[in-house]
Amino acid sequence: MAHHDMQTASQQCGDCPIRHRAVCSRCETDELAKLEQIKFYRSYQAGQTVIWSGDRMDFVASVVTGIATLTQTMEDGRRQMVGLLLPSDFVGRPGRSTAAYDVTATTDLVMCCFRKKPFEEMMQSTPHVAQRLLEMTLDELDAAREWMLLLGRKTAREKIASLLAIIARRDASLKPKTAKGGITFDLPLTREEMADYLGLTLETVSRQVSALKKDGVITLEGKRHIIVPDFDRLMEETGDDSDGGYLN
Repeated sequence: MAHHDMQTASQQCGDCPIRHRAVCSRCETDELAKLEQIKFYRSYQAGQTVIWSGDRMDFVASVVTGIATLTQTMEDGRRQMVGLLLPSDFVGRPGRSTAAYDVTATTDLVMCCFRKKPFEEMMQSTPHVAQRLLEMTLDELDAAREWMLLLGRKTAREKIASLLAIIARRDASLKPKTAKGGITFDLPLTREEMADYLGLTLETVSRQVSALKKDGVITLEGKRHIIVPDFDRLMEETGDDSDGGYLN
C-alpha cells in the first residue's frame, strides 16, 4: 500500500477543517489531547488504493481533504462503486480487523488516522467519541437507504441532480457561512465514475448534465467546476421533499 505519512506538527486538532463534523467534533480539550497522541496523517495521490477489501486494517481514519470511493468486486470480476467518502467521513470499523471494501483515492487525499487498538480503547473511556461515531453510523445507514431509492426509482435526471446536491451540500457544510448566493464546488468524479456510481451509461450522464446546464439549474466552468445559482431549484430536480434528502 503506497502512501505518504505526514508530520502532525503542522495540523493541530483545533485548526482542523473538519473539526465540527468529524468523529472528534464533540471532544473536550483533554479528549483531543488523547487523540493527538494516537493520530497520524496519511496522504494518497489520486488513483491510489488506500486499502483492499479483505486486507488487515490497523487504523481507522477521517477524511480531511479529498474524496475516496468504496468499491465492491464480484466473483466474476465486475466492480460496483457502493459509496463515496467525503471530507469528515469515517473510514474503517472499530472491532473489525479487515476492510469490507476497496477504498480508492479519487482525488488527492489526506486522512487523519488513528491507531486502531488505542482508538477502540478510547471509545470505551470517552463517551463523546462513541456517541458521535454512533450518530455518523446511523446517518450513513439513512444515506444508504436513500441511495437504494435513488438507484431503484429515480429517473436519470433525478439521479444526477441528487448526486450534485449531495456533493454541494457537503462542500458547503465545510466552508464558513457566506452571504446568500450561488453554491460553487468542484465535482470530484469523472463522467465515467458518475455513470458507474449511478448505474447509468456515460452517454446518459453527459446528456443529463448538459440538460441541467441548458435549463439553468447548473453552470459549468470547464468539466469539473460547477455553480448552482439556486440550490432550491436543484433540489426540485432531485425528486425529494423540499427539506432535501440524505445528508445533514
